[in-house]
Amino acid sequence: MTVIALLVLCAFTCESARETTTPAAPPQTQQQSDDNGPRVILKDGFAVKVEVAADDDLRQQGLMYRNQLAEDRGMLFFFRQDGEYAFWMKNTLIPLDMIWIDASKKVVHVTANVPPCQADPCPSYPPGAKARYVLELAAGVAAKHHIAVGDVLRYEGMDQVNVR
Repeated sequence: MTVIALLVLCAFTCESARETTTPAAPPQTQQQSDDNGPRVILKDGFAVKVEVAADDDLRQQGLMYRNQLAEDRGMLFFFRQDGEYAFWMKNTLIPLDMIWIDASKKVVHVTANVPPCQADPCPSYPPGAKARYVLELAAGVAAKHHIAVGDVLRYEGMDQVNVR
């Protein structure tokens, strides 16, 4: 009988404590934290969360060895000065769209659906125009959002990027 009384008392105490405890705030998700991170806004308002490649090591690594890239993700390559920066797909496992952008954030060249390199030497993809940035997206995103030469893109969360 004392065991039953203890169980009832314990159940009542635990239930009472649960009712008075304020529930913990839900953990912040990756989506929420990314909203404050670097983004490129396309002309149709679509936001692409980007990784920034602003030094030689990050630019060289790029999106190598990735098995997938979500439609709303990409990589933005920063260069110190305008130039004709050719890209290649060595060790890149997924097809990409490459968008060259000048210092005023105007698209100067688009190469869509670039396939992964299958054998050395890998082909190079030159823009034929001077650019300050290159945006890489999953293949098909440029066409889906009608990205074209002359479009002006908007950058958010990149005021403090240090290009090296």
